[in-house]
Amino acid sequence: MKRLVLSAAVLALGAGMGMAQQVVRIGTEGAYPPYNMINDRNEVDGFERELGDELCKRAGLTCEWVVTDWDSIILNLNSGNYDAIMAGMSVTAERKESIAFTQGYFPPAASAYAGVSADADLDGVIAAQTGTIQANHVAETGATLMEFPVPEDTVAAVRNGEADAVLADKEFLVPIVAESGGALVFVGEDVFLDEGIGVGLRKSDSELREKFDAAITSMKEDGTLNPLIKKWFGEEAQTF
Repeated sequence: MKRLVLSAAVLALGAGMGMAQQVVRIGTEGAYPPYNMINDRNEVDGFERELGDELCKRAGLTCEWVVTDWDSIILNLNSGNYDAIMAGMSVTAERKESIAFTQGYFPPAASAYAGVSADADLDGVIAAQTGTIQANHVAETGATLMEFPVPEDTVAAVRNGEADAVLADKEFLVPIVAESGGALVFVGEDVFLDEGIGVGLRKSDSELREKFDAAITSMKEDGTLNPLIKKWFGEEAQTF
């Protein structure tokens, strides 16, 4: 009887812990490989899916993934449609005015131009995704900015001659250039624009930010974050 009562108590405790576990919805674009994508099973996949699931496990959170459009991703966070953003979102001073960020889970990385030839006019028409640091940079250079809501469309604009070049995260462009068979090449020098990539959160969610920060710190300290970066971005990727 004593064993039966003890077992019931343990089960009750386990159930109580499960019920108390915080559910956190993570917003992502699902269209920016290898950071995030939709796989053949119509599920969120990629570096941030694998990383996010591990961060949630370490933080004792139950996480659910929500696919959303990039151009409204911050608005939807602050409107309460989800609780965090993991979408290859670079940390910038401008974004810090409206949301909070954890420490970086991906180090500051290069942006790059790609065009159909190495002498593409970088002062001409440059394609970039709407609401990105690359779009802001193009506008500041004085080149003509051609914006698209979906990253693949920026590359298509170069292929079909609408734009002279595309500016995007280099990690996004590397496989596209490599698989183009020489139809696309990198142009000019790499450009460094951000402070790295972190989890975006509402400014009021300081406790949730602390949980994610602690989980990211633990992955850096136990050496599991860098191998995950290399798994998705290659051996030459920037690491911590």
